[in-house]
Amino acid sequence: MKTKRIVTLLSALLALVMLFGATACNNKPAETTAAPAAVTDAPEAEETEAPEAEETEAPEAEETEAAEASGDSEAEYVITGASANPETHPYGQGLLKFAELLDEKSGGRIQMNSFHAGQLGSERDLVESMQLNQVQVAVITSAPLAGFTDAYLIFDLPFLFASVDEARYLCDSEIGQEMLGSLEDKGVKALAFMENGMRNITNSKLPIENPDDMKGIKIRTMENPMHMEAFSALGADPTPMAFGELFTGLQQKAIDAQENPLVVIHANNFFEVQEYLSMTGHLYSPAPLMMSKEFYDSLPEDLQAVVDEAAIEAAAYQRGVCDEQEAEMLKLLEESGMKVNFTDAAPFREATMQVYDKYVGDGEGKVSPAIYDEAQTVLQEYRDNQ
Repeated sequence: MKTKRIVTLLSALLALVMLFGATACNNKPAETTAAPAAVTDAPEAEETEAPEAEETEAPEAEETEAAEASGDSEAEYVITGASANPETHPYGQGLLKFAELLDEKSGGRIQMNSFHAGQLGSERDLVESMQLNQVQVAVITSAPLAGFTDAYLIFDLPFLFASVDEARYLCDSEIGQEMLGSLEDKGVKALAFMENGMRNITNSKLPIENPDDMKGIKIRTMENPMHMEAFSALGADPTPMAFGELFTGLQQKAIDAQENPLVVIHANNFFEVQEYLSMTGHLYSPAPLMMSKEFYDSLPEDLQAVVDEAAIEAAAYQRGVCDEQEAEMLKLLEESGMKVNFTDAAPFREATMQVYDKYVGDGEGKVSPAIYDEAQTVLQEYRDNQ
């Protein structure tokens, strides 16, 4: 009997401990999501084209410490934001600005802890984590979004834009807003367009001034059918290659050329093995700032308005960072000895029209004719006003 009383007493004590533990947990806001443990896998280069993450250190210790201390925050909502790129990359800077604006505009009610350099996985991982509300915010390039929607495929059409300003005008138009809304039924809400600027060509042979200059050039591309078709149309030899092998491939002359935004070109020291930089601007790299729809829908209307406003301001700021970094990188690449030339998009677009003929149409993996026609109308509107 004595033993039975002891067991009964211990059971009662255990029940009390569990009761207090549950009460303590319930004192935390239900909406708060703890920062997930960092993962160490690098982002998938073919998916995110974010090589800077491979060569940049993880976020500074004080940022990580701040994330760990988030349990002491007075905020109603403590959320996680992530990027596959380093903190210094325009994506990282845009993410940090969004966190700052959320805190400021919500009066401290929303606090976002930011994780960079692929700590929480590749961009596809981040999209899937937002679908599950495990990560609430991320900056995602358009490439991995093709696995969820065809709405962004128009950005894979070569030489569509004559300038970054044209691309931004399209993103900010009604059709751009429709693109942002295309993932809501997949559990992700795109808030605003950030970017990684325009992609340009480097090579070791000659300046690329007109389409004929591309003939016979062996160029590394992402494994994207539209990109590869475009370079084939120019007479080049498009060759997919893992990003981690690219520098060595260029150095050993296994390939002649590659194409990337200026930030990537400089960060990976391609100027050491490439003599020519041709500012072709053949593709624009949009990067929507995205949020878990489950989390967004859980917010009261006043905080949803805060999120919307902060996203627009953060995107404008991030584009400015892109402009500043591109100007700086161009100067540094020239100082490093690269020979730089600028091109006119029109003859290159004409030379790659077979890509438009093949990939603008109905069906999976194609650019919707309605989206394409509307985009052409918007771009012509921009050009007429210049």
